[in-house]
Amino acid sequence: MTERIVPFGEAALLVELDQRIDPRIGARAAAIADRWEALGHGPAVPTYSAVLLRFDPLSLDGRSAEAAAREILAAVPDGAAFASGRLIEIPTRYDGPDLDEVARLSRMTARELVEAHTAREHLAYFLGFMPGFAYCGGLDPRIVAPRLPAPRTRVPAGSVAVVDGQTAVYPLASPGGWRLIGTTDLAVFDPRRDPPALVRPGDRLRFVPL
Repeated sequence: MTERIVPFGEAALLVELDQRIDPRIGARAAAIADRWEALGHGPAVPTYSAVLLRFDPLSLDGRSAEAAAREILAAVPDGAAFASGRLIEIPTRYDGPDLDEVARLSRMTARELVEAHTAREHLAYFLGFMPGFAYCGGLDPRIVAPRLPAPRTRVPAGSVAVVDGQTAVYPLASPGGWRLIGTTDLAVFDPRRDPPALVRPGDRLRFVPL
């Protein structure tokens, strides 16, 4: 896919990269966001395959913002990589309400599903949705976990979830449509901690069964 820069309202640009979950693409998105913020243009929000670049239209018009974005895309190498992150172990009870259903969809037993989820390290690409919510790729491709047809109105904090090739831990109670397969007592977000979010982009998560 050719990278595109498109307007996103009057005060932001959306940089669209290759539309797949891949460490090189995620690292490129993060590097573009870092460069945009380092140059003082405004806040940036990276995702798996796109970056939202915000700017103040009173100090930077849309055409100049796009020119600045194109310079950054040219300067950030295609082979960008996440900085070497930490390995964070997540002690997990595999007691989630969707465990058996995800196992059935994946044509596994519940035990095989747990083994598949715990055997891998999952790369944290970016934070979003709520404070401390780390979107992690690298889920075993055998795990089939589509979004729920209707989101739950309340997912408890500490829920370990999977969906569409991703896994995450809910840091706070909230609505959510991911499949819940377990729980952890580890606080992935604590406003009294510095920094409050336990996981940073580039970290690797390993889920350890209790």
